[in-house]
Amino acid sequence: MNESSPAIAAPLARLVEEFYKLPGIGPKSAQRLAYYLLRMPPAEAQALAAAIIEVKERVIFCSACQNVTEEDPCRVCSDGSRDRTVICVVEEPLDILSIERTRAYGGLYHVLHGTISPMDGIGPEDLKIRELLERLRSDDIREVILATNPNLEGEATAMYLTRLIAPLGIKVTHLARGLPVGGDLEYADDVTLARALEGRQEVQQDNRDGASA
Repeated sequence: MNESSPAIAAPLARLVEEFYKLPGIGPKSAQRLAYYLLRMPPAEAQALAAAIIEVKERVIFCSACQNVTEEDPCRVCSDGSRDRTVICVVEEPLDILSIERTRAYGGLYHVLHGTISPMDGIGPEDLKIRELLERLRSDDIREVILATNPNLEGEATAMYLTRLIAPLGIKVTHLARGLPVGGDLEYADDVTLARALEGRQEVQQDNRDGASA
């Protein structure tokens, strides 16, 4: 997108350009957001800018589970009451919030920060898979729950992880199919997600050659 029209002030054009870089924001939405900020009271605009800066300065990835946090390790990883023999693997930090709302799971997590998607140029090396395997080799983990979204990318990522984890002798399960195919965990209701956790099934590895990270 290139807002080079002389009818728009340069600082506003730059703001439109920055909004357009955000996922899910098209040209018209970027323009509406920019003009909304322009009309916003200065105090509110400054508060928004301060919040963005604070997030970038204070929020980090947990060195254990890769979730976003202010402290390392995060509160979940440092909670002694959690079941430390089970890890639930999710795509994004928002998925953890969805699962925690169900109160049906009491183990640990691992965030991949995406899925394998060749169409988008995202391979296994772009995800937090190496960090997951390091945890599985060093910690006493008995079960890994694959909670990737039930879509093409999520299923491909789950299959890839299964081929990596199965040789370690760790039980691999996935959420029950109560979740709608093609949907995201973020939008699943609490009851459906809780039942999917309770009805998770062990993943059967096929007979093809195993993959490597």
